[in-house]
Amino acid sequence: MRLKKGPPDFVLFVTVLGLLGIGLIMVFSSSAVTANVDYKDAYHFFKRQLLWALIGIAVMIVIMKINYLRLKDFAVPLMVIALICLLLVETPLGLGAKGSTRWLGYGWARFAPSELIKLAMCLFLAKTMETKLPQIKSFTKGVLPFLLIMAVVCAIIMAQPDLGTSFVIAGTVFFMLLVAGARWSHLSLIAVSGLAAVFAAIQMADYRAERLIAFLDPWKYSTDQGYQTIQSLYALGSGGLFGMGLGRSRQKFFYLPEQHTDFIFAILGEELGFLGTSIVLALFLLFLWRGFKIAVKAPDTFGSLLAAGITISIAFQAAINIGVVCGALPVTGITLPFISYGGSSLLFTLAGVGLLLNISRYTHNS
Repeated sequence: MRLKKGPPDFVLFVTVLGLLGIGLIMVFSSSAVTANVDYKDAYHFFKRQLLWALIGIAVMIVIMKINYLRLKDFAVPLMVIALICLLLVETPLGLGAKGSTRWLGYGWARFAPSELIKLAMCLFLAKTMETKLPQIKSFTKGVLPFLLIMAVVCAIIMAQPDLGTSFVIAGTVFFMLLVAGARWSHLSLIAVSGLAAVFAAIQMADYRAERLIAFLDPWKYSTDQGYQTIQSLYALGSGGLFGMGLGRSRQKFFYLPEQHTDFIFAILGEELGFLGTSIVLALFLLFLWRGFKIAVKAPDTFGSLLAAGITISIAFQAAINIGVVCGALPVTGITLPFISYGGSSLLFTLAGVGLLLNISRYTHNS
């Protein structure tokens, strides 16, 4: 299929750069105290995040220039590589931190295979769902194969353990099946089964059950499982309408754990207030709108499914992170796309944006 190429979606491009810029500023502001104490360099985390951001932008631009239809040939190999990397995490090659083993690599040059699998899944599912589109109304032939793939991937990730990423992947698969045209009765069954699986996963690990109990009443468990949620709410509440001012957070002085990763949104709210958090939320909503618009206007089914999958994967992860920070969801340990510190997360997220921008070049009247 020959497609006429145009310019990429300018609004999406500017939105992503805006989120990325805010993220770099907040990574420095939220991590400076910790970096100065632990590494004698207040710019330690900022410099690494900036390097990954530059690499990610370069990757995004390269992917944006390749005809996305050519990437179909890489869908299966990339999925296999991602699965192998996930399995290698469970070997002595896996790197651990704070009770989880989620990384491969050495020193600072390490990456989380779970970030790669999210992108690989979107590409693989878009290709295979397009092939199986005539059978998508059938549960055994059109839906079950994708559920089995999802179950295998989520089971491996749960072993790390990483419930948050598993939830994002499951949500992405569910939404892509919805876009592909699966029956509502089948989707309802999947949703109920998914909730049962989440409940079972919580019961299998004491710390998850404790987090759920603490979520229901964090002040009752203020010295242990509820501590992080309470400190996050203190940060957001202290920010008020306009914030305490950039760099003036109090919670980053070792009160709020993971202040530059999972809970960076709380520091943003403390320093920039309701206005700052509203801007970030508006940018994510703008990203969601442009991503769905690209999916709707994509010239083929593969492009439409791929754009929808990438968009919901990023937006769903952002929604979970913000929900956790605001105390609306139990603590899951998942980062905020574009904003939180994390090299591999930023790299693969920007690679996904590159695919979105790529597809947007072949849409019309965007």
